[in-house]
Amino acid sequence: QVQLVESGGGLAQVGGSLKLSCAVYGLTFSSTDMGWFRQAPGKEQFFVAGVSWNGKSTNYKDSVKGRFTISRDNANDVVYLEMNNLQPEDAAVYYCAASRFASTRVLASEYDYWGQGTQVTVSS
Repeated sequence: QVQLVESGGGLAQVGGSLKLSCAVYGLTFSSTDMGWFRQAPGKEQFFVAGVSWNGKSTNYKDSVKGRFTISRDNANDVVYLEMNNLQPEDAAVYYCAASRFASTRVLASEYDYWGQGTQVTVSS
């Protein structure tokens, strides 16, 4: 059974930092592309960051470039999203997702499995 379990969400102040983790079970993680998406209340889901199966290729939503970093630990089947200089518009539920093959890593339709989400709140 495939499971993606996110953790690390919570409350941060504007300008603060959080690091999200997503532990993956039941997949050959080292051959799986991974992504992070977010959804704010009343808004559609947006791509945030993606990383290739080997960690050598990453891509980001324009508004988080330079502030967020996606990384992965293939030895422990975990993907991370380090978020710095958080802004009010970053507040959302963050979801990690796994894809057996994602050509762009940007489209939600490319992903086969999803976590339950973790809430990120940013206070000013």
